Amino acid sequence: MTSTQPRRSGQVHLNAFLKPPGEFLAAWRHPHAVADAGVNIRHVIELARTAERGTFDAIFLADLVGVPLTSQEVLSRVSVVNDSFEPTTLLAALATATTRIGLVATASTTYNEPYHLARTFASLDHLSGGRAGWNLVTSLNDAEAQNFGLDSHVEHELRYARAAEFHDVVTGLWDSFDDDAFRHDQTAGVYFDPEKIHWLNHAGTHFRVSGPLNIARPPQGRPVVVQAGASETGRDLAARVGEVIFTAHPTLPGAQAYYADIKTRAAAAGRDPDHVIVLPALSTIVGRTQAEAEDKIAALRSLLDPRVALADLSYRLGGFDLTAFPLDGPLPELPPSNQSLSGQRQIVDQARANNLTIRQLADQIARDDRTLVGTPTTVADHIEEWFDQRAADGFNVIFPYLPDALNDFVDLVIPELRRRGLFRTAYTGRTLREHLGLPRPPSRYASRSVAST
Repeated sequence: MTSTQPRRSGQVHLNAFLKPPGEFLAAWRHPHAVADAGVNIRHVIELARTAERGTFDAIFLADLVGVPLTSQEVLSRVSVVNDSFEPTTLLAALATATTRIGLVATASTTYNEPYHLARTFASLDHLSGGRAGWNLVTSLNDAEAQNFGLDSHVEHELRYARAAEFHDVVTGLWDSFDDDAFRHDQTAGVYFDPEKIHWLNHAGTHFRVSGPLNIARPPQGRPVVVQAGASETGRDLAARVGEVIFTAHPTLPGAQAYYADIKTRAAAAGRDPDHVIVLPALSTIVGRTQAEAEDKIAALRSLLDPRVALADLSYRLGGFDLTAFPLDGPLPELPPSNQSLSGQRQIVDQARANNLTIRQLADQIARDDRTLVGTPTTVADHIEEWFDQRAADGFNVIFPYLPDALNDFVDLVIPELRRRGLFRTAYTGRTLREHLGLPRPPSRYASRSVAST
């Protein structure tokens, strides 16, 4: 960070992306890892409590609803896609083991129905006292589609159109009851005020949903909606509905351009840009010295099987099979991905810009050269620069292996951020919206209710 750089007011937001036993594909092999971490509830509770000790805004759990279509030989060497809890079920358990930290889970709009999902997240918000968040995704691959009666994944534009309508139905269902609808008057025998219940009666292109939802309005009014739009269609959806936006731009200029674009689109959609929180991904390996951090990443990378690295590259490129091409030759021309167009484009651009062979590209992607490896000062400098330069409102912090990378961030980086006045020293609110500085949205029926009184 340069000395002439203006200091931005406010503090950063930090989200803990928990993918036990870690984001790195061979993390489960690390000697400090809990190999069955994905289904070890005691271990996951300890991870959540560590993140809460660090006063993170939220825990985030990603999800797929299918095992990727690749060879069993490769799959048998990977943990994260094969053996993990369903995330909303897990967060319900974590709600009872934590008190303040937000709880965000991925749920697909392509392979769910709005009523079921609205009820699930409303329940989670009640269970946690207002700490729930929904990461709205459209799913990724053919393997997921084939678990829901389809041969291939729904086309990109169609699934985003469905997602937009899905969001509107879900948020409408969350407003089924006014905040003060439930009287619980045992003497008069009145459970709720019949004037304060609302039928949605939605009839759209993709859904017909009557409502009302059979649970009181969530404590936050609505759980926080998280999105990660990167394509043009995705950015439009993120700017219209997202309250927290996950992104993955590796460079400061790219992140700044995305940040400005999302804020501009949000304003054009009639929203307050300050209520759209942009969180780029930040993967870290932290040591007390640079040499210690370098030793940690080298030891981790040594655990990865090359076959897994190649399969991972194929998956990230949209499921394109690379085994028929020479490993020491260039990346071939690829058809557009129906998974993540932006993700495929970033990888192809990386290969072309650096003249990488398939082998070299697979190694770079698997090694995740974008992981920031350094001291607490190095990591804090990066966070401060991106925050001050309007590239981020905070970060979605990714841990290559657990629990060590999380412990190091909480014990080494968080104190440095606090010393600089960049991050809270304690929670001041109880709901996820309060942590994020987001207002509690009024019911869409609020003005009608006021007018009738």
